[in-house]
Amino acid sequence: MSTPKGEVYEENGVLIVKGEEVVNVASALSSDTRLKILEFLRGREADIGQVAEFINQSKANASAQMRILEKYGLVKTTYKPGIRGVKKVCTTDIKEVRLILE
Repeated sequence: MSTPKGEVYEENGVLIVKGEEVVNVASALSSDTRLKILEFLRGREADIGQVAEFINQSKANASAQMRILEKYGLVKTTYKPGIRGVKKVCTTDIKEVRLILE
């Protein structure tokens, strides 16, 4: 039986990170821009356009930052109807990240 190389899961606003995933999540958190995005989104919803405006970058750059945060469970995204098609809406409830070095 093989053991998992790492895991990431959320419990009551705390992101638990174990094993080899610690490096990946720490890397995602090493960006000032991504930390600003997390602070901006905590407790609210915002679409990519609003995030881009907040960080003063293009929608493409904001979307790239969001993909990194989403990949490691730091933000949640949904799609909602927009004026032209759908828009990606992001939020986070993460208040704490625990890196467990086992």
